[in-house]
Amino acid sequence: MNNQTLKLRRVAIDTYHENVAYLHRECELYRAEGFQALSKIKISTNNQKILAVLNVVDDEAIVTPTELGLSEQAYQQLAAPDDCLISVDHAEPAASMDAVRRKINGERLALDDFVSITQDIAESRYSKMEMAAFLVASGQNNLDRDEVYFLTKAMLQTGQRLNWGELLVADKHCIGGVPGNRTSMLVVPIVAAHGMLIPKTSSRAITSPAGTADTMEILAEVNLSPAKLHELVRKHRGCLAWGGTARLAPVDDILISVERPLGIDSQGQMVASILSKKLAAGSTHLLIDIPVGPTAKVRHMRQALALRKLFEFVGDQLNIHLEVIITNGKQPIGRGIGPTLEARDVMQVLENNPESPQDLRQKSLILAGRIIEFDPDVRGGQGFAIARDILDSGRAMEKMQAIIKSQGAHTIDFTPGEHCHEVKAKYSGLITAIDNLQMAKIARIAGAPMDKKAGVDLIHKTGVSVKKGETIYRIHAEFVSDFAFAKNLATQNDGYTIEKK
Repeated sequence: MNNQTLKLRRVAIDTYHENVAYLHRECELYRAEGFQALSKIKISTNNQKILAVLNVVDDEAIVTPTELGLSEQAYQQLAAPDDCLISVDHAEPAASMDAVRRKINGERLALDDFVSITQDIAESRYSKMEMAAFLVASGQNNLDRDEVYFLTKAMLQTGQRLNWGELLVADKHCIGGVPGNRTSMLVVPIVAAHGMLIPKTSSRAITSPAGTADTMEILAEVNLSPAKLHELVRKHRGCLAWGGTARLAPVDDILISVERPLGIDSQGQMVASILSKKLAAGSTHLLIDIPVGPTAKVRHMRQALALRKLFEFVGDQLNIHLEVIITNGKQPIGRGIGPTLEARDVMQVLENNPESPQDLRQKSLILAGRIIEFDPDVRGGQGFAIARDILDSGRAMEKMQAIIKSQGAHTIDFTPGEHCHEVKAKYSGLITAIDNLQMAKIARIAGAPMDKKAGVDLIHKTGVSVKKGETIYRIHAEFVSDFAFAKNLATQNDGYTIEKK
């Protein structure tokens, strides 16, 4: 072995959407080449090369001075066997960082700039710090409508694009901000039972206590290959899968991994994220749900109308039939907040259980009805009645069971986290408001979505009169430390407004 090559070693560490390499401090190559911790390096075999962030270690149990270790993601990308010889070199800086610096200075970027940025991110040329700089620079209202279109188009080009070979491929997406809003898991089986194609690929939660993929994972496998996705959608006309494994607009998943800890969710990036994913999934007809409420993601009607215009502009540019529905986001939908509790609510609605949350049922029927009206054989205004008949007859439940079985059914247990705290009304009166942000925060502090059984179970919602000391909701957690933090947060602010009698 010469001093330019090292043996490859697999280091079983999950670095979540980031390629990481490990060199021993006493490695001759490390010293000779002047590598620095957290710098980018290029790793090559005979037929493959990847870029990775360098970590320097002093423990030979991780890597010896003659080895280079790779984290799980980097190892899979390189696709080379353990102990094979690899070469290591400095990585050239990402040329597109010039465009990011121009954006930081307030300049408007062109399509070519966004294409270069997304390609460099896809090729692991950006560190998480550099991606954060791009996200912050283009965050809030710093992208005009053309730039949002350019970013969407660029992200779409970085991954695979599914083609279903049909004229009408339906989908829906809620922009979020309302806990418990698991309508997709009801809309998909209803619409698929009607016979329309609705291959629903979802992201995991960014800033919420659960995303559709997190909740569906309680019932079935969501990490599906493109081949598996095609097979089950052809058979059942629908699916509820995570978009990440299908490599649909993969740059979106990488950016989300940076957005999540920073709590960034700007409108321009949100539109680009949603539309790039939907177009990559082969959608031709899309319904967007924008909930509006004082503690939702969108607070005012004028903001919702501006966002609708932006969605419609970018949708027109990319030739997708897009409709936007503005809904009531004044309080959580359903009772459960967190993957297990939300999955329980969904199944209760599908079972036509009289105890099921009626607001979740009603909203899902409205959305499903609007999508069914994309069908040229359905007259406007008929969709709701068709959707209700499919749900009431049990056909939606049959379809959901078939989708669950086909994706790979999980052993279902709706028992929430064992640590339980009952939050009680501080005084008698009428519940007039529930703070979406606070309820989501309490559920996240309790452990959701990572801890599937953690979350909040709402007992009473707005419009209900309660007595002092009556339980208004329960906090569930799987771990004592999370439980203590969530209890403390609810003690400071329980998220409920009660008008005293």
